[in-house]
Amino acid sequence: MDNPPPPSRSPAAEEALIRAALTPAIADRLRSARIVAGRAVIVAEAGDLSDQGRAELEAAITAALTPLPEIAEVRIALTGERRRRRLIAVGSGKGGVGKSTLTTNLAVALAKLGRRVGVIDGDIYGPSQPKLLKTEGVKPAATSDGKQLVAIDSPHGVKVLSMGHIVAPGKALAWRGPMTGKALSQLVDADWGETDLLLVDLPPGTGDVQLSMLSAHKPDGAVLVSTPQDLALIDAARAGQLFEQGEVPIIGLVENMAGYCCPECGHISDPFGSGGVEKFAAALEIPFLGRVPLTLATRIAGDRGEPPAAGEGEEAAPFAAIAQKLARWLDTGAI
Repeated sequence: MDNPPPPSRSPAAEEALIRAALTPAIADRLRSARIVAGRAVIVAEAGDLSDQGRAELEAAITAALTPLPEIAEVRIALTGERRRRRLIAVGSGKGGVGKSTLTTNLAVALAKLGRRVGVIDGDIYGPSQPKLLKTEGVKPAATSDGKQLVAIDSPHGVKVLSMGHIVAPGKALAWRGPMTGKALSQLVDADWGETDLLLVDLPPGTGDVQLSMLSAHKPDGAVLVSTPQDLALIDAARAGQLFEQGEVPIIGLVENMAGYCCPECGHISDPFGSGGVEKFAAALEIPFLGRVPLTLATRIAGDRGEPPAAGEGEEAAPFAAIAQKLARWLDTGAI
């Protein structure tokens, strides 16, 4: 009697089975995945990982796939290709909404989650990140060939570069549009080491820096920041339209300065209104990432270069919650 023919293989179904067993972050690293005679053959990208990270990746893939009844053996090949560094813009339609403070604390909170994060201070005319990340007076080095700046290590596990590190403190810049675009490129194209995520603290509005970034360094996504009052929301909508025209996904909106808690009596007041950003996000069908209250402690900590997100106190909680949503978007494409 003739032996029955082996069942037909479906490479797409095999890959789907394997990907479903892995976490989104690990599945994103797969370059190919198939099952041959009960053996899972995996090719995964690990160029940005240390030796320990590569070993941990192999162990995690093996542990996830071994229990599957379709798989008797797991074989893994790790490639040396380096993952593209991802760029997230943090913008607003107007100034004074706390965008720079949010960028700093979001970066620190992401670093606490294990992300390798850097901050680009895109506000060429009014840089804030040197003070917020306690790197005032530090000058960036250059690579050995002199072609790149080397990002500065802050005390909070986040790398940073700003025109405030290059130009003398207090010196006013009178640059035309092309010069600001060139300055932004110099910061983006710097040597960021093993950093795989850059948050760009944009200046307010929809001017030359934003247009230069969209044309030369298109972000993977954008976070919009606004206070609750109508005027700020109108300007935030303009910023959102610019990103949409540039085909940059809007990850979500953050409501900043959402209520003020009096340090003396504990009374909560709403000098900028309340809930406006969440309603605005719902109307536009944009994810709402969370709200950050206006507190004296946050302001004092920012002036000292000690981001509240670096601690574990009450002021750190809003930033941690927003960072977790952003990390989920980075891993899965959804909040």
